[in-house]
Amino acid sequence: MAVLLRSRNFLFLVACFACCALQAHAAWPERSIRIIIPWPPGGSTDIVGRLLAAELTNRFKQQVLIDNRAGAGSIVGLQIATAALPDGYTFMMTSTAYGFLIDKPKVPVDLVNSFAPVALIGFGDSALVVHPSFPVKTVKDLIDLAKKRPGEIFYASSGIGGFPHMNTELFKLMTGVNLVHVPFKGGGPATADDVAGHTQLQISSLVTAMPFVQNGRLKLIATGGAKRNSAVPNIPTIAETVPGYESSIWWGIFAPPKTPAEIIARFHGETLDIISTPAFQGKLAEQGGAVVKMSSAEFGKLMVSEQNKWLKVIREAGIKGE
Repeated sequence: MAVLLRSRNFLFLVACFACCALQAHAAWPERSIRIIIPWPPGGSTDIVGRLLAAELTNRFKQQVLIDNRAGAGSIVGLQIATAALPDGYTFMMTSTAYGFLIDKPKVPVDLVNSFAPVALIGFGDSALVVHPSFPVKTVKDLIDLAKKRPGEIFYASSGIGGFPHMNTELFKLMTGVNLVHVPFKGGGPATADDVAGHTQLQISSLVTAMPFVQNGRLKLIATGGAKRNSAVPNIPTIAETVPGYESSIWWGIFAPPKTPAEIIARFHGETLDIISTPAFQGKLAEQGGAVVKMSSAEFGKLMVSEQNKWLKVIREAGIKGE
């Protein structure tokens, strides 16, 4: 009888703990939420992240704050995010960037093994932009000039392994041109350098480039998607000159490992509702992006395929940490 009573008491305690855990998750969030972005302000991840954070603040009735933690091609922010408490109050948003793959195994962080996938937000085409004074009007012009002036044309990027870096190295592989890489600490500073005319071009995201294209401070030569972008339908794709070239940026939310599944599901659900609205889709479309809906598990599978794709580029291009 005593053993039976102890067993019942144990089961009762387990049930109580489970109930308390469920109630705690049901009350979440009870304070502000931080979304770490491992890039400085001004890049596409920051732009899309702030659009999302404003809507999440309205839905959660708690402030959702963007915390820019740039450095080392996103590695600094990734390490801060993966080491955060898995309590549902710290998330991380990033985009197509694989600097951590270049330095493996020295850097113990990546998007597959170091985080829990939460929600994909969408994709955006890459954009080949040049300074207005740079004497090229087409992709063919650029290739011809680069072959005449090998090692004399400079391209800016958000950092080693960042989206513009990987895009341009893929372009170099497929065309045989020699362009000189000038890395910065994010898409915003890289674009500012292009606008100032210190570097001649970059293949960044259309979302980052669009405001400068619209005000005439950069010239859009081509986009990098599989087909022409509806935001700029008269602009050709890079693939129309370089068959098979395709590069698009994704934006997504991750959580520190061991974040409760219930919280991840809630965050995913709220994000999915937001990106399903015509208002959010319209804002993203204005800048050349498009919403893509996936489950958290599907997003995790996408990360595996993306890392494999860009690791191949890193190896074939012989990209090293600088």
